[in-house]
Amino acid sequence: MTASTIRAWSFVHTWTSLVCTAFLLMLCVTGLPLIFHDEFEAALNPHEWTPANPDGPRLDLDTILDRALENRPGEVPLFMSFDTDRPVVNVTTGPVPDAPGSQMHFERFDATSGDMVPAPADAGGFMDFLLQFHTDMFLGLPGMLFLGAMGVAFLAAIISGLVLYWPFTRKQSFGVVRVQRSARVKWLDYHNLLGVVILAWVMVVGVTGVINTLATPIYDTWRSHALADLIAPYGEREVPNPDAMASLDSAVRRAVEAAPDMQLQFVAFPGGGFSTDFHYAIFLHGNSAVTEHLIAPVLVDAQTGEFAGLREMPWYVKMLSLSQPLHFGDYGGLPLKILWALLDIATIVVLVSGLYLWIARRRSSRRPLLAAAATRQGA
Repeated sequence: MTASTIRAWSFVHTWTSLVCTAFLLMLCVTGLPLIFHDEFEAALNPHEWTPANPDGPRLDLDTILDRALENRPGEVPLFMSFDTDRPVVNVTTGPVPDAPGSQMHFERFDATSGDMVPAPADAGGFMDFLLQFHTDMFLGLPGMLFLGAMGVAFLAAIISGLVLYWPFTRKQSFGVVRVQRSARVKWLDYHNLLGVVILAWVMVVGVTGVINTLATPIYDTWRSHALADLIAPYGEREVPNPDAMASLDSAVRRAVEAAPDMQLQFVAFPGGGFSTDFHYAIFLHGNSAVTEHLIAPVLVDAQTGEFAGLREMPWYVKMLSLSQPLHFGDYGGLPLKILWALLDIATIVVLVSGLYLWIARRRSSRRPLLAAAATRQGA
């Protein structure tokens, strides 16, 4: 590379790194405990909850929904989800069908009795705070999009850093750390070495992180385009009142019958961002380790209970569904989570060392200027 090309790449690497470093450090620090969210929750709740009637039949979903609405008078149902490892039905309610997350109420119900299940320790506590801060810094969609822009800057810093480091590898062996040189040179070698070692991982986490920040626009696009033909016949009709809706239990049975090779994941009620104003959107997911993160909605008319269709998610929603668990290392159990944590720590070292190198370089470049100024004053 020519000197001008090197200067251009160095400029890109320096300033994209500086722009995103503080926010990337925040994401790495908050993301580290989030990797082990399930393990922390299990440790904080050593006493396993047991259902009221372990061997008894499960209540129908309409009964559980009625219990949830009795518990939150004046609210409407937004979502219903189902625990995979215990007979628990989770119901999310809010004051209006399109209520923001801050106005939603989440409650757990025993599927065998309809009783409320005690919330686990730290529910709505420190881990939820970290997740919200990590996701959007409590700024909603603008915060998510801003962090997405920081992710793009981070990817640019990674690529430019690799371009700058590549010619250097031809002058000395890979992995050499010049420990006998100055602290700045030594940390430059550590910075370059760790950066190359974690290169593939930071690219994966960076790309999936950027995709995750686009979740709201992605789902809005899916809802307005992929479901447009279902919405059109209803014209300007209002969202049906919960009291006038068709049986939820029957709707879910129809959905499961339409896709017997898939499992029930959650239900989105009419009026929210995951459904239309007139349908239950009953989301199913695959049975295998590969397909369990790929979801497909079955639409059922919320007033008549008629089956409206099984809709395959478009490629951009599938991309989002696969990127979310990959971002936190949820595919391979505890061993992969430990690897994710070690790589996260290595990324923190790379970010901090990069900031140190920039400060040290500025100080060293200022010394000749200060010395010259002192000489002129002495003269």
